[in-house]
Amino acid sequence: MRGVAGTRAPFGSWLLGPEGQSLRRLRVRIQVLLTLGITATHAVGAGVVAVLSFFVVPQPGGGRDLLVALAVAVPVYVGLAIAVGVLWGTRVALRSLRWALRGEEPSAGDRRRSMRVPLQLAAVSAALWLGATVLFTALALWLAPGRALGTAPTVAIGGTVVCAITYLMAEFFLRPVSARALAGPPDSRARGLGVGGRMLTFWLLGTAAPLVGLAYAAVLALAQGDVSADRMAVEALAISGIVLVFGLLVTVLNARAVVAPLVSVRAALGRVQDGDLDQRVPVYDATELGLLQAGFNHMTEGLAEREHLRDLFGRHVGQEVARAAAAGGVELGGESRRVTVLLVDLVGSTTIASRRPPAEVVELLNGFFEVVVDEIDREGGLVNKFMGDAVLAVFGAPVDLPDHATRGLRAARAMVERLAREQPDLDAGVGVFTGETVAGNVGTRARFEYTVIGDAVNAAARLTELAKDVEGRVLTSAETLVDAGEDEAAHWRPGDRVTLRGRTEETALHVRR
Repeated sequence: MRGVAGTRAPFGSWLLGPEGQSLRRLRVRIQVLLTLGITATHAVGAGVVAVLSFFVVPQPGGGRDLLVALAVAVPVYVGLAIAVGVLWGTRVALRSLRWALRGEEPSAGDRRRSMRVPLQLAAVSAALWLGATVLFTALALWLAPGRALGTAPTVAIGGTVVCAITYLMAEFFLRPVSARALAGPPDSRARGLGVGGRMLTFWLLGTAAPLVGLAYAAVLALAQGDVSADRMAVEALAISGIVLVFGLLVTVLNARAVVAPLVSVRAALGRVQDGDLDQRVPVYDATELGLLQAGFNHMTEGLAEREHLRDLFGRHVGQEVARAAAAGGVELGGESRRVTVLLVDLVGSTTIASRRPPAEVVELLNGFFEVVVDEIDREGGLVNKFMGDAVLAVFGAPVDLPDHATRGLRAARAMVERLAREQPDLDAGVGVFTGETVAGNVGTRARFEYTVIGDAVNAAARLTELAKDVEGRVLTSAETLVDAGEDEAAHWRPGDRVTLRGRTEETALHVRR
């Protein structure tokens, strides 16, 4: 699978590394990022608790014993929580991601467990902060019961912040693994928290938690009669600072989580518009945005397959017929069209096949067809049939060409000149005739082909046989030169008058000068 060409950060950030990084580097990267991330989130949670405790929630004095207990318990528990969180969290994550770090193909269970890792890490943080809430509330009840009403909610709010950040951080850090777990066709529904759930989480983290703390502080202040202007000003400033800092953090996380998948898809779309259908984007988001990424990959695979089939179809029936079929469908039936028919046939092909090795015969035929098809394509004609060592081409159907006679004659002259230069061992006769034909799809509804039928085809075949015995090896008729005009007629000279087989009137032949 190719990623987005020219994208230096396929997972939305250079921190997550390239798409094809080695397994060892991926393991080290995940361990380092999770360790640093878990440590930072617990430190942030401790800071939130400190701000709420000292500046927002009213705390009646607890005496010297409580201060000593907190001075010992806070650093010890925070340090222990960080150590346990790092060890426990990384162990949980690495156990669920073992398949990815070993380079194995994930089973359905592996995929489910991998997508639950952010929730598991958030649960680990919740367990540690629940322990903190119980511990510090117990200390307050023992040493200063008046502080218990303020201690429990402040620690709980800090734990909520830590759990939310841990979840979002883990989703971000594990994008390279999520890309492997989510590889394959898109599912019918979103996986993970979802865009709506993620937005709600951002709101809870950046707005609801700090404001709950403010409301709780107001209730305690009213209950205790502590409603001084100075106190309310301090609380307002503290809460405003928390909301601003965490609001900025949440906004950045939100923007990156939503914009990064969209940017990857938009960049790949630009490459597809330029004609590169090999574009793929890593699907690392487990929400509706991930379905968008997977849907883009599915779309480009379909486009590439359709282009491949159209190319193969065009090689069999001609690119113009293929484009016409793709644009408006194909139906059995035909129409009367005045076209120019060109038929080219090798001279002495049976002798060549009997006297040369098969590989050499095939090489000569391929060189012959390459020249013929190249000149027909150059003039906008349709290679209608390969008939052994002969080629039937049509100018003027299925695509209208007002100057089809000129194009057919010009192609005939060019191909015999090139064959003389590039394939001197081969000799071919070319007949060109303009007339009325029936052009359309013949066959059955299960299998048909586009072809032309009529007097012009038969006349071109007769001219081809005669051309093998004339100098210049190309014959056409006076009627064709009349349709072509004076400029093209200047390249031809009059020849014999003959009655072609199947016709009652003589045909005035013209030979290439």
